[in-house]
This record gives sequence, structure tokens and C-alpha cells, in this order.
Amino acid sequence: MTPAGLSALVKLDANRDGVPNPYQVFSRQEWANLRAETPLTLSEEEIEQLRGLNERLSIDEVVEIYLPLARLMSLYVHATQELYRATGAFLGADRPKMPFIIGLGGSVAVGKSTTARVLKELLARTPGTPAVELVTTDGFLHPKAVLEREGLMERKGFPESYDVAALLRFLARIKAGERRVEAPVYSHFVYDILPDQKIVVDRPDILIVEGVNVLQTGRPPKDGKAIPFVSDYFDFSVFIDAAPLLAERWYVERFMKLRTTLFRDPGSYFHQYSKLSDEEAEATAQAIFRRINLPNLVENILPTRQRADLILVKGEDHLVEEVWLRKL
Repeated sequence: MTPAGLSALVKLDANRDGVPNPYQVFSRQEWANLRAETPLTLSEEEIEQLRGLNERLSIDEVVEIYLPLARLMSLYVHATQELYRATGAFLGADRPKMPFIIGLGGSVAVGKSTTARVLKELLARTPGTPAVELVTTDGFLHPKAVLEREGLMERKGFPESYDVAALLRFLARIKAGERRVEAPVYSHFVYDILPDQKIVVDRPDILIVEGVNVLQTGRPPKDGKAIPFVSDYFDFSVFIDAAPLLAERWYVERFMKLRTTLFRDPGSYFHQYSKLSDEEAEATAQAIFRRINLPNLVENILPTRQRADLILVKGEDHLVEEVWLRKL
């Protein structure tokens, strides 16, 4: 596929084939105005600490994009809690607290982790100081030994590389209001699951689930007994959208920075890349993206974009240019 073809592929079209757009589209300024009186509760130092490698995250971006998003999420959480209490009153039974789950998806290198961290911190500082937890689906990748045995190392990040059954069990326990639910931990340093480490999620008010695969669908069970999709557990979902050419550029730029930092450690799985010349490293990063990440984006991630409740459309320098909010 040509670069021009890839750019056309991901462009959101508000009037495709004459079908009414299910989203309300906001320009950056229109969305920023929806902040209303929501206060900025993060300092410049905290914002810098939340910023991902090679990403631009300024106070303006937090104020204009993430504060309105946090305000909207707070309204959704409150409304869902009220509905849950009303249902409990109707049933005449006390029910355990049900966490509000936010799914956050998008391509590799578009800034999902930064968005998740910023949203977590902002929501945790809203009135009532709700307990907010963050889990990434990387922890539910099959261990490296399994991927190697199954010939899936070149498919890491594709739907088949995840233990979806384990992820569904985890979310089911969270939604059931269970205490101290464990999730696996993934290390980008060793490029594998850490078998001796776990994340413990203890009945939070809000859980953010971040990963490339969160909105992907699969084959429904033939017996109709199981919940088939991860997104079935979400109360709200966000997709971070960027042209593949931008995602590729950001991936290569991040790779080049890691080459002079994390990759230098002999214990890193990617240590071999620290010895490449600049030209070799850039070519290697581009090849990895086009061989693995781009096909995954086109085949699996991008088709799920319009399953999201909200889409953040990014342009140059990781800046959000438009926000698409699904109409109720």
C-alpha cells in the first residue's frame, strides 16, 4: 500500500456514503470550551513526569483536551453509579460496588500510555477523590516461550498473541466487585511477562484498561454462554487515532531515543540494537513497524475505531486536532 493510500485509509469521514455520522465532531477549541470550570490539578512537574518518551504533553494539551475529557468521564461515572444504586433499590438488595471501566485503544506509538496516565491522575483528583486504577493488556500477552513455540513472535500485539480468556476472566471478576483481583505484569525491558510479579486491583471506583487490542472482536461462542468481547465490560471507550505515517514516524523516533537509553543496558532484550549505526537503527525501526505494527493496525486495530465512544484525532507533534464523541 502506498503512503497516500495509507493516509486516505485512516481519514475519518463525517459524511461517508451519505450515512449520518454517529459522532458529534468538535474542533480543538470547541472541545476546550467544554472544560467549563474544571480546575487544573496537575503541576508542570507532574505533567512532565506523565509524558511518554518522544511525546509532546504541555499544560495547554492537558487543559484543552484532557480536562474536558476528565469532566465528561466524571459525569458518566456519576450517572452510572446513580443508575446502579437505582437498580439495587429496585431489586431490594445490597450489591457490591461495580467499578466503572474505561477502555483505551489505538495503534502502537500514538500515545495511549500517556493518555491513560493523565486521565488516571485527573480522575483521581476529582471531587470525592475516587480510587482509580490502570491496567495494560500487555500483561495478558502470552509469555515469550509460548509465542516462540507457536511461531507468533512476529505477531506480537495481534489478537492471537493474547490470552484473551484470562483477560475476560479478570474483567469479569472486576465487574463482579471482587476484592484484590490480580493481573499479570509485562516488562518491555525483557520483552516478556514477569511470572513473579502481579498487579492487584482492589475494587476501584474507576479502572482504565489500555492496549492496542481492547476494542477488537472475535468469534462469538457457539453456545452463547460466554461474554465474547473484552469491550463488553467497558462503560466507556476511547480510541486514539493518527495517520499510519505519523505513527510510523513516532515509532521510529521513540526507537532511536531508546537506542541511546534503555537499549544500552546489556540485560535489555533490545540491547542488540544499541550497536547499530544511526542509519541502520532507523532502517531497522521502520522495517519492524511496517512488518508487524502496520499490518496489525490496518487489519485489526483500525477497523475497531468506530466502535469507540470517543475518538481523539491526533496530528503533528502528538497534538489532538479533533474530538469525535458518539451521539447518545
